[in-house]
Amino acid sequence: MPILAVPPLAQLRDEFRLSMRRLWQELCRELRADYAALASQFALPVDFLQALGQSLTPDVYSNWKVVGWIETLNDLVYFIDLLQQWRKERQRPDFAEQLFAECEEKFFEHGYRHDLFPSGAPQSAGLEERLVRFCERLAQELVQESLFFDPAVTVKWRRSHSVPQWDVPGSLTTNFERAEEAGTLSVGVMGDWCEPPANVRRELKRSANRAVFRIERSGIAAQLGRVESDLWAGWGGQGQWQWKLCPATVALDTPHGPLTVGSTLVYGKNRQPRTVVWTDPKQVERIARAWRTIHDAWPEGHDVLALLTSQIVPLKAKGVVSFSYRHRPGLSFINCFDRDNLDLIDDLIHENSHHHLNLLLRKHVMYRGDHNQQIFYSPWRRSLRPLRGILHATFTFTMGAMLFERLSAWGAGRGGTARWKKAGLTARDLQRARFRCLEEVESVRYSLQDLHYADHHLGWLTGSGRRLVGQLAEAIAQVEESIAPCRKEILRSKYGSALRRHVEELKKARMT
Repeated sequence: MPILAVPPLAQLRDEFRLSMRRLWQELCRELRADYAALASQFALPVDFLQALGQSLTPDVYSNWKVVGWIETLNDLVYFIDLLQQWRKERQRPDFAEQLFAECEEKFFEHGYRHDLFPSGAPQSAGLEERLVRFCERLAQELVQESLFFDPAVTVKWRRSHSVPQWDVPGSLTTNFERAEEAGTLSVGVMGDWCEPPANVRRELKRSANRAVFRIERSGIAAQLGRVESDLWAGWGGQGQWQWKLCPATVALDTPHGPLTVGSTLVYGKNRQPRTVVWTDPKQVERIARAWRTIHDAWPEGHDVLALLTSQIVPLKAKGVVSFSYRHRPGLSFINCFDRDNLDLIDDLIHENSHHHLNLLLRKHVMYRGDHNQQIFYSPWRRSLRPLRGILHATFTFTMGAMLFERLSAWGAGRGGTARWKKAGLTARDLQRARFRCLEEVESVRYSLQDLHYADHHLGWLTGSGRRLVGQLAEAIAQVEESIAPCRKEILRSKYGSALRRHVEELKKARMT
């Protein structure tokens, strides 16, 4: 299918929704049939989780919160199985070695290795205790999030089951992965949150943001130290939040639903997340303007963006690039403070391209084995990367080159200056867009050669991978042809030396 064809992508997204729903059902069955004792040890209400999953509408099974929730349960079941194996294992040092490698290869996004092997080595001593604590934490986070997807379902399930008392330990600490501010409660699936009353906020500080959620027959209450506070009250399908409900900020509406903007994730000087704060409306408007610019300059790219991106988390982080997670489709963390308006447009497309490729990879196997060997030079990171990293980079930066070519054409000619000014861009940005386009063409061509080598000499690509690489080669060739008339201009500009240096660096890297 063509790279930017929306109908096939929408069909893939629908298939993905079905697969996530089936995965949820299968995980609940496994917990009940194979891990009942451990599920009980970690206070997992499997019947409730299954009922909650059945209550969700099909469309939310591709939502970034719901997918992350299911992926968390998937990880939890995996580690529960490992714990069960560990208790029967005789060769425990070998087991620890294998688990250490698994954490590095399969869970590199999560940092699970640091939880299980804090020393940085595959230490078997104390591993069972670390596994238990880790599973307890994952289970607690999972159940707390489950309670507030739809509190009406939670309370209804409590009424229909003879549960004498249902208390769930929880926490209102900062969650950096979901950009949730300390002292607030995330609810629903759209990024909404609840703010506690003043007396609860004071008690939270004394109790280190720890809480116990009490699910009753007519509502949910929170016990925080010496204070008990009603959270949600209702009967039947109706109910009302007792804490202040703060809906997610809507930047604009798209054909596929609202684009929402979450709280701002703030990093410290050590380039590590430090806190989560309220987002300035000026940043919301910047994001909306960048989105509208993509719509006007590159309609085909915008259609894919609107299909696959649903929530933006602004980053306030010096020197930290935008990023996203495979297990949070549609959620993009965008550096809105250390990057200008042209960078913001680029970052929206870049992170959406990761969502795009991740969706394709959920359907199609594009390379054989994991191949984590760091043997391919990345023109972007200027370091060695594994095959999957090169494939992701080549895909996303091909999209970037296409974006810059379309922006260059949109900003040129009659009316171009007015259009760029309305988009918050300058004449310098137009020249920089052309430079970035030429730079990306060179980089993508370099990595396409490596992908060709991985395919034809190493035999690592599958038929699907070969077809995708062929599409990327065609796309970059079209971009190169379109941007070629601008090459002499850029070589004469202040960006000329940078472009020449980049070409020479790639030649040296190829020789090396």
